[in-house]
Amino acid sequence: MKIFKEYILCLFDKEFISTGLRTALFVGSLLFLINHGLAFLRGQMNFERWISVLMTYLMPYLVNVYGQYSYRRKLSKH
Repeated sequence: MKIFKEYILCLFDKEFISTGLRTALFVGSLLFLINHGLAFLRGQMNFERWISVLMTYLMPYLVNVYGQYSYRRKLSKH
């Protein structure tokens, strides 16, 4: 449980935010084009799709911050 709390705090840590946001923007945009590009161009975006878009950008951020957090924990054990 301590690890989970530390990870949650890292989501708002200035050291992790910039890299996380850049990753989310790049990866999220690629995934948006792949998964929703045609629907967006055709004007077929609905509420459920926009929720999915939100997750499309959120997940790369969460994964990137977790990777940074895990690496920092690994280095601190040595």
